[in-house]
Parts: sequence; structure tokens; C-alpha cells
Amino acid sequence: MTVTPNPVNVPVGSPQQFTATVTGTTNTTVTWQVNGMSGGNPTVGTISSTGFYTAPASPPSPATVAITAVSQADTTKSGSASATIVTMAAFSGAFTWRNDNARTGQNRQELLLTPATVNPAKFGKVFSFRVDGEVYAQPLYVPNVQVPGQGARNVVYVATEHDTVYAFDADGRTTSPLWAKSLIPAGGTTVPLPSPDLVCPDIIHPEIGITGTPAIDPQTNTLYVVGATKENSNFVQRLHALDIATGAEKFGGPKAIQASVRGIGAGGDGQGNIPFDSLRQNQRAALLLSGGRVYIAWASFCDTDPYHGWLLGYAAANLQQVAVFNATPNGTEGAIWQSGAGPSADSNGNIYVITGNGTFDRDTGGVDFGDSFLKLNANLTTVHDFFTPFNQALLSEADLDVGSGGALLLPDQPGAHPHLIVGGGKEGKLYLVDRDNMGKFHSGDDSQIVQSFSVSPEGFFSTPAFWENNIYIAGNGDFLKAFRLSGGLLSTTPTSQSSAFFGYPGATPAISSNGSTNGIVWVLQTEGFATFEPAILRAYDATDLSVEVYNSTLAGPRDQAGPAVKFAVPTVANGRVYVGTGNEVTVYGPLP
Repeated sequence: MTVTPNPVNVPVGSPQQFTATVTGTTNTTVTWQVNGMSGGNPTVGTISSTGFYTAPASPPSPATVAITAVSQADTTKSGSASATIVTMAAFSGAFTWRNDNARTGQNRQELLLTPATVNPAKFGKVFSFRVDGEVYAQPLYVPNVQVPGQGARNVVYVATEHDTVYAFDADGRTTSPLWAKSLIPAGGTTVPLPSPDLVCPDIIHPEIGITGTPAIDPQTNTLYVVGATKENSNFVQRLHALDIATGAEKFGGPKAIQASVRGIGAGGDGQGNIPFDSLRQNQRAALLLSGGRVYIAWASFCDTDPYHGWLLGYAAANLQQVAVFNATPNGTEGAIWQSGAGPSADSNGNIYVITGNGTFDRDTGGVDFGDSFLKLNANLTTVHDFFTPFNQALLSEADLDVGSGGALLLPDQPGAHPHLIVGGGKEGKLYLVDRDNMGKFHSGDDSQIVQSFSVSPEGFFSTPAFWENNIYIAGNGDFLKAFRLSGGLLSTTPTSQSSAFFGYPGATPAISSNGSTNGIVWVLQTEGFATFEPAILRAYDATDLSVEVYNSTLAGPRDQAGPAVKFAVPTVANGRVYVGTGNEVTVYGPLP
């Protein structure tokens, strides 16, 4: 006698079908019990004669109940499964790119999805939300939002390249938007691509609107987002602060993005100033909310000069600009794009970014930081520390951006280097750097940093994820790989890797777990983005990446996602996985 699924998490008030397998007799009929009670009761949940269980309205004490099938052929024979009754509100929310400002990618509050329950028989596409443009921004999730006229809803927020922000019922009670807010002013449009103003065939098409992932402040119920528009012949980018319940503008917004720094670099005004150029600067990186400020970073469109790596800070309470940084004021380029990863922040409010190709002269007393890991103060007035690879000049010349992925800040580690940052660029190396002593520039080699080694021959367009002292990353033209972190050092060979191969641009993983157990690594295979092929959602056992528990092709067309977009990251929340695509958000979860 066996009962499946076992074990399983069941949300309060939700159903779960159990199945009994009986061998050794021709009479396979069973009766069902919950905690030894035939049919159960409202406190522990009820179960029908066919094994259809309905969880109680609130978790019992203890929260785990026994679901038992008793053989009618021999009542001394039985089988049981464990069902843990969970409260859906346990997950606090996904308020920022990859869940936290360290950019770890972890959701350690996932109570429903486990390696045992995520498989094609029990898990798949459950619904989708149609949208008006490509979804490059990661969907965000807030539980229990009081939506006027709708009551309390779990809400997923979606931003598109058509400059629209949507709020959808995350549980699929309706697939129509709870609200939708267009950021296009009267008489304006999104920025068309390609166009005479901006010829850039290798990126987002056919329009630019919202690209960087928004950030949400759950204390003030505010969503911060940057939209790009064309208004007559002018190109404008604006910071918006939206009420998450209604989509209404807050704090006097929106605020037009303007900035200037002193410098003699590319795109100057001839009077010693470098002005921010809304046409040239691509707001690709996710937004960061830290210390009451919204930080926004910019890169370029297809490396079309002149451009710089900009990082601006705005007061979250009133949208006033309070901080300005340009990575190459006396040079050129140095973009902060990070394949969509947001700037990172530590508990002291320091801000971390990794720049791309561009002028580097800090080693000779200059102020330009191409291809560098940077640690800045909250005001962005001081570069506290930096690391620049010894071969920066060659990397820049060969278009091998160090900043093609984002910065992962690791939890405190034992040993001589407790505060570590890890990231990798197009050369395919992983760099492990001490945040307290980043090493600056060392001619000839990188021996001044904690560790560096080659991982992916075609480089990284992704950011590593962290869970239980493991680093997960999928390079361009490579496999998803896990590296063990021990004593403040990474294993230089993978401890496990996927059998699936990821073409361009690789994948940025997301992790779900129940604390230190039931870890799943979620990745999107998006190499078909150029030909509008479906994204493929893949899920791996986090303890062994050779075990793929699910992918969205296994059930044929049933689980097919929308068209792939580059650099997309799945959002895992309360038993569902939200995947941004070219025309919809595809939602996966336990099958009915």
C-alpha cells in the first residue's frame, strides 16, 4: 500500500487529490482517513471516498496531517502520506529584481513547490495574462493588496515595452487586469525601433518603453518605474511613482530624468559638462530601492556613441534628485547594463555596480572606470573601492564587457574575507572579490583579489544565484552549473551541472526553497528570442543539477510559454512561477 503524493504541502482551504496503489490483491478498494478519522473533519481537513482531500480553513496544530488509505481486502494493511497545511500569505513578496538588494535570487519562503511535486503530471501552465508589449522587466509580486472595489488580492505587477504597467490577480481569479497604467503622455509614443533616430537592430523591438525592472516599497505601497517616450522630436525618460492599489501617480510624479556632471568626455557641451542624453542612454538595469532612495542605472543602445554609464539617485518620498554618478566623465562608455540586473546594496547602504567597456584611467590618477566592479557611497559622491581586471584594455577593445552580468553580494562567510561579491563578464571568468578590500588594479594579473577562474568559454550575460552555500550560473553557450562555496572560496569545478545546453544569452537563475530544504533552481531558456520561439521554463533539483524535475516542453503544447525575450528571469511566489514573454506573462503552478 502506497499513497501519493508524499509528502505534499497543501494551502489552507485548497484541494489535493491523493492516489492509493494496492498490490498483492485483486481487491484494490480503499477507505480514506485523515489523522485516523474516517473522512476527516473540518479541523484537519476532509477527504472523499475517491481520495479528494480539502484542507481546513486554517492550519491545524500540528500543521502536518496523515492521509491514510486502508485496504478493504485486509484492514490491517494501509499506506499513508504526509500533508502539511500551509498559509499562502507566508511569502512576504517579490518587491525587487531577484527578491533582495543583494541580488541572491532566493525565495526561501516557497512552501508549495518541491522537487517531489514539480513534475509534468502535477505541475504546468495554469493560465496567462495577455499584455501589449514585450516583457523585459521581471514580474513583481505583492500579497494582500487592498484593491478598490476588488478587495484583498495577491497581485503580480508587469511592465511592458509599450510603456504600460499592469496589476493582475496573481491567483488567476480573473485574467483581466485589476488596473493598467499607460506612461505615454498625450501626443507621445514609445521610442520606435528601428528608426532614423535610433538604429539598433540587435536589441528590443519594435519599441522601447519600460525595460528596467521596477522596484516596490511595501511600506508606502509605491511602485517606482522608468518609462521612455518620444514626444514630437524630443526623447524623454521619466521616473514614475505609482500607487500599487490603483496605478495613480504619487509624490508629484512623474519626474523627467535630467542630469549633468563636470567632465571633458564624449558627448560634452563644450563647456566642461557632460549632460544626460535621453536618446542615447538605455535604462536596462533594474531599479534599486535602498535607504529611502531610488537608484537608476543606464547603458547604451547597441554601443552607439556617445554614451556613458550613469547612476542616479532620487528621494523615494518626493522624487527629488539627490545623487549623480557618471562612470567615465573624462572618457567614454562604461555602461551599467548588467543584462538587466539591478545595482546591489549592502546593509550599510553602499551601492555596487559593474561597468562595461570604456575608458579606464583610475590607475594613473584619473576618474574613469570602464570594466570595473565599483563600491560607491549612498550619495554616489565617492568610489569607496573598486576592482578592475589586469587585462581591462584588451577586454574593452574586444567588446568583452566585465559588466555583462550583475553583482551578487554573498552572505557573511568564515575566514579572512567575510564580505564577498561575485560576478562575471563576457570573458567567461567568475571573479570573487573582498568587498572590504576590492584590490583596485594590479598590472599583470588579478592576484590581489580572492579568486578568479574561467567557467564559461562563451562568457556570461547573467548573474549568479546563491542558495545554501552554492552558486548557480548558466553562461552563454554553456550548461547550468553549481559551484560550492566553502571557507570563503568557490570550487573551481562544478559540483553538478545540467544536461540541457543554454545558447545565447545563457540564463539567470531563480531559487525557491522552504528555508534550507526543497531547493529548486528555475531558469528560462530564451535562445529563440530572435525568431519568436517560445521560452522554455526549466526546473532543477538545487542539490543536484543533473536532476531536471520539469521543463515546459515535456507535456507537448499544454505548457507552452509565450515568445522568449532576452535576459528574462522567472518570479516564483506562493506556488506559482510567473514568466515574462513577448506578448504575455505565462503562469505555471500545480495543475487542477
